Amino acid sequence: MKNSEKLRIPQSALSFLRSVAGAAGGLAIGLMICTIAGESPGKVLTVLVNSSFGSGYDFGMTLFYTSYFILTGLAVAIPFKSGLFNIGGEGQLTIGALAAAWAGVAGAGIESHALAILFATLAAFIAGGIWGAIPGYLKARRGSHEVITTIMMNFIAAGVTSYFTLYALKDPDSSQAETIPLSTVFQLKPFAVFNGAPMGGLIIALAVMTCVLHLVLRNSVWGYRLKATGENETAASTFGIAAPASWLSSMFVAGGIAGLTGLVEVLGNSHRFKIGFSSDYGFVGIAVALVARGNILGILPSAFLFGVLQKGAGSLDLETDKVTRDLTYIIQGLIILGVASDGIWDWFSSIWRKRNA
Repeated sequence: MKNSEKLRIPQSALSFLRSVAGAAGGLAIGLMICTIAGESPGKVLTVLVNSSFGSGYDFGMTLFYTSYFILTGLAVAIPFKSGLFNIGGEGQLTIGALAAAWAGVAGAGIESHALAILFATLAAFIAGGIWGAIPGYLKARRGSHEVITTIMMNFIAAGVTSYFTLYALKDPDSSQAETIPLSTVFQLKPFAVFNGAPMGGLIIALAVMTCVLHLVLRNSVWGYRLKATGENETAASTFGIAAPASWLSSMFVAGGIAGLTGLVEVLGNSHRFKIGFSSDYGFVGIAVALVARGNILGILPSAFLFGVLQKGAGSLDLETDKVTRDLTYIIQGLIILGVASDGIWDWFSSIWRKRNA
């Protein structure tokens, strides 16, 4: 067969296969570490699988965590397109959660379930969007680095939400740092198939939303402007694409999507805002986006992988003797390293080409 007739793998498919291989390699190395700690890798893998898929409730909780990571992963991947690195997902989802709780209190008189959900959704999205747009504005107008400003906004969000929770929306009947509970009209009920797991079926709506975002970013003028700005800001400006507008809009949308993470928690799980409800979901979203290589559709399998690790982490404390939930953090880091190891793949590729030559 002539060289011109050889089967060529599309670059997108090749990138996906590299990501899968890197993730599998990171997981394998993480399980090998169990041997050093004195625990059986097979037992650890069994615990993770059973904890995530062992029952309808377990699978529902895995999907619930996956929902978090889809949203926080998108909140990182969208600014990637315009050349920004959003590390403020934690603050944005916290502000969104507080806004959803406020909507439940302010809209206590609403009787329509659909209207109540819409009101809380808009409140969470707009609040998170504004919180994300602040670093975008500082980047666009003042040249402030978004990594620094988004980190600072996380701390400010923690202080702001703590104040309003304790002094404005505090539940007088509770000794915990939490807001007034939402009325039933604002609550999202769990799906029966998941045996009471909170909103595991929400994953369907989020998957559809992710696919729509993929199409919008690929085919719309807005998506083209984000991509042009991210790949070459100078060239984009030469052709009339304003980088500040791309930065500001991408950070607003990213913040709004991160804010919906808080909406899922408040309406679908706790039915109120609780200080410290997030187990660093915003920061896990960074890992999700990195494993997906910033690809919007790649967020879905990446978020599911991290959802499995999140659900299985607690069971490691209970069902193993030598390792704890900290092992899942090691595995997450190794997966990121495996996916990011392009240099190793290029090295193997060069050896393969030399052998074929």
